[in-house]
Amino acid sequence: MATYTLIPGAGGQAWYWHRLVPELQARGHEVVAVELPAGDDSAGLREYADTVVDAIGGRTNVILVAQSMGGFTAPLVCERVPVDLLVLLNAMVPAPGETGGAWWDNTGQSKAMADHAAREGRTLSAEFDAEEIFFHDVPPEVTAEAFAQGEPAQSGTPFTEPWPLQGWPSTPTVFLQGRDDRLFPLEFQRRVVGERLGIPVDEMPGGHALALSRPQELAERLEEYRTRL
Repeated sequence: MATYTLIPGAGGQAWYWHRLVPELQARGHEVVAVELPAGDDSAGLREYADTVVDAIGGRTNVILVAQSMGGFTAPLVCERVPVDLLVLLNAMVPAPGETGGAWWDNTGQSKAMADHAAREGRTLSAEFDAEEIFFHDVPPEVTAEAFAQGEPAQSGTPFTEPWPLQGWPSTPTVFLQGRDDRLFPLEFQRRVVGERLGIPVDEMPGGHALALSRPQELAERLEEYRTRL
């Protein structure tokens, strides 16, 4: 039995994982979906990592899954507790000393997103449209539930802090990307991950919110990674 520990992206909601949790539990695993202090302006990357470490507690056989912005936090956790495998899921990959705020321009994310939209025949809205970018392949009832909760608060504090590690931890790391992600397009991620981690990018169908849109398929992919350990 593994302990799947799930780190959400911006907004920090454990709810993001609510469709994946029962899929992993049905396969006999313990699952810890972490709620981050995203709305707390006094909380930065260190506090996010503290929250994950506290949630893991004394559990073992940890597989850490980090969604999107969770890519900034997960490596800090790997430096502090034993982690058997780190799975980066549609994740941001930081460079040493880079802030989350600088990451976007440093990687060329905006152009990559616009180019991807053009290839698909879409015109990006002047204002960021979360439904278009995040929920285009999420079931309508799940999208409605997400929007009924209101936009989750996300402090800017962790985006202003330089990523503190000098390099990637020695934890075995894999990268899984939704090939239909409109925020971080597949080819963009292949370039960034190749440059920064030197590992391949695996792909599966689905957009940025894979845990909401394709929880069963995501669980199967995670289990494939686990059985390789």
